[in-house]
Amino acid sequence: MSPKDPRELDFHDLTILPPLDRRGFLKVFGGGIVVAFTLGEVGGAQEGGRGMRQGAGLPSDFNAFLVVREDGKVVCLTGKIEMGQGVITSLAQMMADELDVPLDAVEMVMGDTDLCPWDMGTFGSMTTRMFGPSLRAAAAEARAVLVDLAAERLQVPADQLEAKDGVIFNAKDPAARVTYADLAKGKKIERHLDKKPPVKSPSAFRIIGTAQLRRDARVKVTGQAKYAGDISFPGMLYAKILRPPAHGAKLLEVDVSGAETVPGVKVIKDNDLIAILHESPDVAEKALAKVKARFDLPVTNLDDRNIFDHLLKVAPPGAESGLKGSLAEGEKLAAPVVETTYLNGYVAHAPIEPHTATAHIEDGKVTVWVSTQRPFGDKDEIVRALGVPASNVRVIPPFVGGGFGGKTSNLQAVEAARLAKLTGKPVQVAWTRREEFFYDTFRPAAVVKIKSGATKAGDIVLWDYSVYFAGQRGSDHFYDIPHSRTTVYGASWTGAAGTHPFATGAWRAPSNNTNTFARESQIDIMASRAGLDPIEFRLQNLKDPRMIAVLRAVADKAGWKPAKSPSGRGFGVACGIDAGTYVAHIAEVDVDKGTGRVRVKRVTVAQEMGLVVNPAGAKLQVEGCITMGLGYALAEEVRFKNGEIFDLNFDTYQIPPFSWTPVMETVILDARNAPPQGGGEPAIICMGAVTANAIHDATGARLLQLPMTPERVKAALAQTGRRLVP
Repeated sequence: MSPKDPRELDFHDLTILPPLDRRGFLKVFGGGIVVAFTLGEVGGAQEGGRGMRQGAGLPSDFNAFLVVREDGKVVCLTGKIEMGQGVITSLAQMMADELDVPLDAVEMVMGDTDLCPWDMGTFGSMTTRMFGPSLRAAAAEARAVLVDLAAERLQVPADQLEAKDGVIFNAKDPAARVTYADLAKGKKIERHLDKKPPVKSPSAFRIIGTAQLRRDARVKVTGQAKYAGDISFPGMLYAKILRPPAHGAKLLEVDVSGAETVPGVKVIKDNDLIAILHESPDVAEKALAKVKARFDLPVTNLDDRNIFDHLLKVAPPGAESGLKGSLAEGEKLAAPVVETTYLNGYVAHAPIEPHTATAHIEDGKVTVWVSTQRPFGDKDEIVRALGVPASNVRVIPPFVGGGFGGKTSNLQAVEAARLAKLTGKPVQVAWTRREEFFYDTFRPAAVVKIKSGATKAGDIVLWDYSVYFAGQRGSDHFYDIPHSRTTVYGASWTGAAGTHPFATGAWRAPSNNTNTFARESQIDIMASRAGLDPIEFRLQNLKDPRMIAVLRAVADKAGWKPAKSPSGRGFGVACGIDAGTYVAHIAEVDVDKGTGRVRVKRVTVAQEMGLVVNPAGAKLQVEGCITMGLGYALAEEVRFKNGEIFDLNFDTYQIPPFSWTPVMETVILDARNAPPQGGGEPAIICMGAVTANAIHDATGARLLQLPMTPERVKAALAQTGRRLVP
């Protein structure tokens, strides 16, 4: 694979360039203007070295570059990746606006560990809100350099110059002008961002804040986009790997003789790795079926029914936060006190694209194309597994077909690299759907216990919140409560050995889905007992102006008419905060009294997320959150026993089908003068609570466990003794 002339490269072509040092980096880009910058405090010292480490050779405390090339194109090289969240567009908008260039003049190079400086990974809705401001500042720096060069070229004061569409001109004599391309030609200027130059005010934006078509939309809908599974080489082998039947199982003996009889099959046995490889994945799969293995199976007596009692038993001492007033005093004032326990099972990520990696070794250089959210973390793991110098390993993330936090762990990348080294051939490891479910880092099961109370007038006076293993994110309330405490037991998926029977990890808006479900359900219970409309009850107990604004906005958009719940209408409300963004939801549901099935008919969301870079992208993220949120609210749950996973495909693990899609309405509040906040996760956090509250409003049944399956809905209906009116 020979690289093109660098001046002809676009951001896809750049993935075939060789690794670059400082001098090579400038040579490839033919000079130009380079601004190196860092992602605030996140870009500091990390495990194994300083911030950038194996990047393009600029100082180690930088983790992104901005380059104005000699052809006038502007390139951003960042360790962030694109997995469908749309940052390939929004980051480009920020650069284009601050640099005064057309959007199509900006190219994004993302996640390539040889081209891009070190980055911790893409998660937590942090790219726009944390990386974006630094990118804008670097673009402003580059623009200032260009203006200074233009002032010298045109022999006019810099403050007399204006820039537009990649051209700088004399405001008093517009015919006197020079392009960015002309200014960059023959120059090799490096700038390191050591101060924050002024950035544009919102009133000056031309591209930021405008709705833009996703830059990857066309290649994705036409099938031209390349994913890790699309990478292939002549003679490449597809690997199928022997897997245990249950988590914790130990291999006692294995017989691969049956597989060895299949023509063209290569068998690898390397300690814990037993793989069958062939140039056809189907042949490799059939040969794997001929392998005979005996395992020692664990007996933990843990399953999806008793896991909650187990979590309470193994919980470590809690960490208190948000202690305010006196709980004893709050209990005296409450009339009555409400104590509730909420349960939440394990949930799979279930991305469209399973974990996949293609590894190729040439002249001692290991290159791995992998579906990942943290390419530099994968690189470190491959270096350790192969025992080779870091400079000999390159990780390239093509487009990633969904992550949701599940592709921060990437065993398949290490497996592909190990097998490529052992076979001497390119190897692809593409997990089957069964493997994807088995090795998923599930959203952890969790328990939340709440003791709360309000006065007869509807003022919340007591809030004692204890969460077990969901984590802290979203656990602190935002209501005006004089006597409150939050206690977090266990740090979500990083619990001690013996906490969970298999690996757990971050799942879109980690912790906050569980915490918001419990908090907003409890708030609704108190509103109902106080005989107050659920929105009026919330407003009565709120002082935060941002939350009040989104709650009123969603009520207005949905045409909310106050009523005490249960009203029989099937309307629910919930609100929350995630990644700096405030959200409020209203949902309308139908509940089938015979089957217990819930149909969410309509969801309205109001969101205040500071400056909105791409309103079209923000709306798509909200709608994606609503749709995905229906899954964890109504159906998604991993069943297991003794480490054996029972849900290994979509025949038993149900994600929302298209027929579930409700009418979706989105209101994004104008807050352009505030910093941008996260948009990829916030709108999912309320889906459990808003659905539960709507079910209660429709039927009087209160659901305390997610997901709210038809069986659980029917059980709740029977417990309340209520039935729907036909």
